[in-house]
Amino acid sequence: MSFTLPSLPYSTNALAERGMCQETLELHHGKHHFAYVTALNGLVEKNPSLQGKSLEEVIRLSRGNPELTPVFNNAGQHWNHSAFWQSLTPQGGRVPGSLEKRLTGDFGSVDKFKESFKAAALGQFGSGWAWLVAGTDGKLKISKSANAESPQASGAGKVLLVLDVWEHAYYVDYRNRRAEFVDNFLARLANYDDAAEKLGRA
Repeated sequence: MSFTLPSLPYSTNALAERGMCQETLELHHGKHHFAYVTALNGLVEKNPSLQGKSLEEVIRLSRGNPELTPVFNNAGQHWNHSAFWQSLTPQGGRVPGSLEKRLTGDFGSVDKFKESFKAAALGQFGSGWAWLVAGTDGKLKISKSANAESPQASGAGKVLLVLDVWEHAYYVDYRNRRAEFVDNFLARLANYDDAAEKLGRA
């Protein structure tokens, strides 16, 4: 079984009017993510103990194993990017009532959630991710992680929403203005409907 690059749930130009241009998606999805999938398949092909395993199993088996660091890096990036594409939508920014109620209960308000999420995204030094997670205790939490790490990999909870803050995610559109990129994501791109559906299944 080989891993494949997932199709985007929208066209590469569908987010252009929402602040993410076609060139960004073509480079990010078609080049960066594709490279992680290609590298992962090559590494698994050389390691019989990983063959036939699901992506989540490969991540679990390789995490924390120095000999399998390249496997974890590419598997984690494949999983993280796949989650990121689901966190974007041309209809982004509208928070459904069910999620608004939970965000208000756990953060005080939707605005306070956005403030905390932005702080995590800007506070991640260098390459990484900002996450909204349904924790193992049932509460919504915000976290950040570097490189290929994620709450899914560490078992910290169910991922509801994720923002990629690697420079390749925003440099074409925003150059070095990460804060502007984060604000636009929260206001115009974030797929809160998908987050609400995942929370309902958590």
